[in-house]
Amino acid sequence: MLKYTVKRLILLIPVILCVALLIFVIMSFTPGDPAVIILGENATPEQVAALHEKLGLDDPLLVRFFNYIKGIVTRFDFGTSYTNGREVKQEILQRFGFTLKIASFSMVFSLGIGIPLGIIAALNRNTWKDNLSMSVALVGVSMPTFWFGLMLSVVFALKLRWLPPSGIGGIEHYIMPCLAVSMPGIAGMARQTRSSMLEVIRADYITTARAKGQTERVITFRHALRNALIPVVTQAGAIFGLLMCGTLVAETVFTIPGLGTYMVTAIKSRDYPAIQGAVIMVSIAFSVVMLLVDLLYALVDPRIRAQFSNGG
Repeated sequence: MLKYTVKRLILLIPVILCVALLIFVIMSFTPGDPAVIILGENATPEQVAALHEKLGLDDPLLVRFFNYIKGIVTRFDFGTSYTNGREVKQEILQRFGFTLKIASFSMVFSLGIGIPLGIIAALNRNTWKDNLSMSVALVGVSMPTFWFGLMLSVVFALKLRWLPPSGIGGIEHYIMPCLAVSMPGIAGMARQTRSSMLEVIRADYITTARAKGQTERVITFRHALRNALIPVVTQAGAIFGLLMCGTLVAETVFTIPGLGTYMVTAIKSRDYPAIQGAVIMVSIAFSVVMLLVDLLYALVDPRIRAQFSNGG
């Protein structure tokens, strides 16, 4: 198990490097001179040239990328913001907690609501319960996060005045953002769980368990659900990435000072180091989650755990 974990950690390095290179290249070819952005439109050519030399903007692309990665690896340095002169690292660390909190709560909602919906739909196939569950899933897939967030604000903040419309604070500030972000996740988990359960409940060992007199509760949760969880766990990892993207959108709707708001502000002001740092941080978080998903396979499926024990 330890050997497999180390291998997967090593494989994360080229993935993150590719993401970093891609966003670095995109930012390098984006129209606009960083020196002019920092100094302003009234800067003289001499001032622009001097700042180019100071920032190393005249160096070849690969040299700049190497220096950028070297700063991240050795000092966890993502550069300095063009707009406020603060370290991007400090900005990210201050804001990442809000983003991670919303994404994590949304994941709990997605699992806690989506999996039971999928189980109910599978056990009551082609009945009104199945149709209702899949209708909820269809609505969840169809609604954009920003639109659903705005509708929640109109109803619960403006009309009913039950919840605060924006900002951060107590748990009440996270209810609407988490609901808005989790709807696609609930839909995805419900549909995947239903599909996996329908495949499993037709298996011969389920028929054998019924013939032995096992109760439906035991058959559902001990035999069927446990064997149906492998694709569900895989889907959960992918959905977390979707929820991270939804969180970045929801933060702008509810004015939450997380990475999403930070990225939008950076894009508007062409703050390239801030954009690069935020994207790389999100990619690291998603890569770590996918690693945890791989390790969860061993807890769900004894066959995979046996492969780990044999040095796989």
